[in-house]
Amino acid sequence: MNRISKSLAAALLAATTLGAAPALAETVLRLDEVPVGELDPGKATDYADSILMFNIYDTLVIPAQGGPGYVPHLAESYEADGNDFVFKLRQDVKFQSGNPLTAEDVVFSFERIKALGQGLSFLFKNVDGAEKVDDTTVRFKLSQPYSPFVASLVRLPIVDKKLVMENLGEGDGEMKDWGQAFLSANGAGTGAYKVVSHNPQEETVMAKNADYFLGVADAAPDTVRFRYGLEAATVRTLIAQGEHDISSQWLPPEVLKSLAADGAQMLKETGGGAFYIKMNTTKPPLDDVNCRLALASAYDYASGLKMVAVTDDVAQGSPATGGVPVGMYGAKPASAAMNRDLEAAKQHLAACKYKPEDFNLEISWIGEVPIEERFALLMQANFTELGIKSEIRKLPWALFTEQVTKPENTPNISQIFANAVTGDPDTLLYPMYHSSAAGTWQSPEYLKDEAVDAALEKGRAETSDEGRQAAYTALNDRLMEIAPSIYAYDRQSIFAASNRVKVPALSDPAKAFGLDGFGFTFRLMEMTGE
Repeated sequence: MNRISKSLAAALLAATTLGAAPALAETVLRLDEVPVGELDPGKATDYADSILMFNIYDTLVIPAQGGPGYVPHLAESYEADGNDFVFKLRQDVKFQSGNPLTAEDVVFSFERIKALGQGLSFLFKNVDGAEKVDDTTVRFKLSQPYSPFVASLVRLPIVDKKLVMENLGEGDGEMKDWGQAFLSANGAGTGAYKVVSHNPQEETVMAKNADYFLGVADAAPDTVRFRYGLEAATVRTLIAQGEHDISSQWLPPEVLKSLAADGAQMLKETGGGAFYIKMNTTKPPLDDVNCRLALASAYDYASGLKMVAVTDDVAQGSPATGGVPVGMYGAKPASAAMNRDLEAAKQHLAACKYKPEDFNLEISWIGEVPIEERFALLMQANFTELGIKSEIRKLPWALFTEQVTKPENTPNISQIFANAVTGDPDTLLYPMYHSSAAGTWQSPEYLKDEAVDAALEKGRAETSDEGRQAAYTALNDRLMEIAPSIYAYDRQSIFAASNRVKVPALSDPAKAFGLDGFGFTFRLMEMTGE
């Protein structure tokens, strides 16, 4: 039978079965995040970008579900050979274009992210290069031992080289723009969902990829509408009316509390992050360790946690036990929660070389994150009890990130939410506390401490779990000793959701992933139709 005859036969068969069973209605998942939604996987950094990347693209490995570690995904297997890592690729994977996945695509994806130098390209600073061994084998050559390398690969989405090369935009050299114009509006991955349309300020629409190599369950959403920049009041109304399914993590606690009272689900993600109150160690009075220890002791940790409580059982944070979030290498147990100690604060202040009456601390908060104003007011009240004056200043994110590039312009106290972008503690702690990282939004402390640097470098070089545990334990102890930050709480992302959707990765700890955003793998969700 020729192709036309086959098509005709299929059409006739479909026509005869129309009356036999009703067609299933298309299921649509609707969720939101803050803009901008960056579609180019080589530039992805934020939470919205990550959700797009994890669904449109695949990586060589993915985080294990329900426990620590990483498992092969596009890779069939891998092995380490000294500072080299060799990956054997699956042979049943095709890109959404229909092109087969080969080693050339992996090498191209690595070279592209390094050439762009944007997004999370810094994760691959210790990789000298990637080379094709054969069509299904890739070797990465590292310049030095780097334990988090495999974890870093969850941030190396594999792009369709052939498709990108057919769509190069204007630019210099052989690779022109490396396909940036094309990939900012189109997908070129192997992922379970395809891009239908994309407006980075308003909405990305995605549809199920019927040819996904692992298959996509019928119950998974057929279409996903990923909206950007919805106001909290709008989200609350839409969910209550059954016109929205999952909120962003940025809803105020009182809105989440109201939705919970109305019967909405409270989904939770714990991805290895925390809320950090940063102290500029280069400017008086916080260049004195005793002044910093005084503030850290005076801070009311319990009241801070109450401000992010949603219900008696759900909160946007859990008690911090130190500089390393609970569950990571080097963390103290959850039972060692930090508490306010005003007497200790007074003793540290007495040892400080500056007089408290001479203080006038600048406490900043990010305008796009209103909850931070409440923490600024809490700190101001706490510090007043020590006789310390302070001024609160609201800063737009863009201005804050510009100011912290110079220590003299950096506020005395800043507030940030940070997470391990690969799930490994290195990607949380090295960009914050290594002396080479000073001057970014993650490191407004401008910390320079040899013991901290040594522990961070040891954490990268150690290959055993025991060795890394020891390195990060030493780091945690040193951070507590010199107090460059106040460790307010370990972050938990809470999302309000309708009862039309089930998300096991965000509701069942046994199915959770230890990586922010990966719980939003749409193929693992189920639309219930309720």
